[in-house]
Amino acid sequence: MPPNRQFRGAFTALVTPFTPAGAIDESAFRALVRRQIDAGIHGLVACGTTGETPTLSHEEDEWVIATTLEVASERPSRARVRVIAGTGSNSTATAVRSTRRAAELGVDAALVVAPYYNKPDQRMLEAHFRAVADEGGLPIIVYNVPGRTGVNVEAATLLRLAEHPRIVAVKEASANMDQIATILRDRPTDFSVLAGDDTWTMPMLALGGDGVICTCSNEIPAEMAELCDAAFACDWEEALRIHERWLPLMKANFVGGPNPVPVKAAMSMMGLCSDTLRMPLMPLEEQSRARLRMVLETAGLIESGSGVAAATGATGGSTLRSIGAGTTRRTATEAHA
Repeated sequence: MPPNRQFRGAFTALVTPFTPAGAIDESAFRALVRRQIDAGIHGLVACGTTGETPTLSHEEDEWVIATTLEVASERPSRARVRVIAGTGSNSTATAVRSTRRAAELGVDAALVVAPYYNKPDQRMLEAHFRAVADEGGLPIIVYNVPGRTGVNVEAATLLRLAEHPRIVAVKEASANMDQIATILRDRPTDFSVLAGDDTWTMPMLALGGDGVICTCSNEIPAEMAELCDAAFACDWEEALRIHERWLPLMKANFVGGPNPVPVKAAMSMMGLCSDTLRMPLMPLEEQSRARLRMVLETAGLIESGSGVAAATGATGGSTLRSIGAGTTRRTATEAHA
């Protein structure tokens, strides 16, 4: 692993827990961040897709980012984990403003999704990311997720962007192995390539990837960190063991509803937070919930037949304390991925 690569390991795309009334559950969020750090996670992503940012106000975005940084800095005896903030938008000007604000708060990098809905071509995509990198004041991680945005950042475009001094990594969720392999082969030596799909973590590490920005590490942070560490140590037998052990959970987190509907249901069963979501997302239906419960029981994350956390280090629920009901919503053009 080249020492000048800035981002490597397992980075959790944090959920945003809500109270039954729909406000951010401050206590639960702080507990989730502490649990991640105690488990040895390599980094945290605040305000990503899994954090339901399309339904957060800008004020709530800032609270989530600032609180993640605050909790990550609580223990001076321990090196602070890397903190990445989702600042993307399909408005370039909005993405620049959000990135500047995240820079002021003190994050290590910005995760910037490809503009969605307005479907820019490759020339326009390149101009968008260059503008955010030039004007945002932070290292940029390009987030390529065609399944959500409707556009693909092609390998040739990404490799040109990788030459920009502030564009330092990509979260690749295209599920296109030809494209990913080309990027891994031809990237600059200091450019990080992170998996954007949990199930692709092991294949991408085997091809020389640098880690993952993942959903399942909300449930199993230590295990995902260990998977990456094993790969970095060239202990491929151990890495494969961890991958196969947790593959059913990785897959179950995307069955029955869009992310983060299933993972919030799982975390509720584990006693980590409620499964309250903001509309248009709604809780998992009972049939899907029953299947998910079986996966969690088989994995040993909850006790069989009880729907409560097993003895895996999961903590119980928290006292509800809110920062406001979150009634101020973004327009669709301001939503982050």
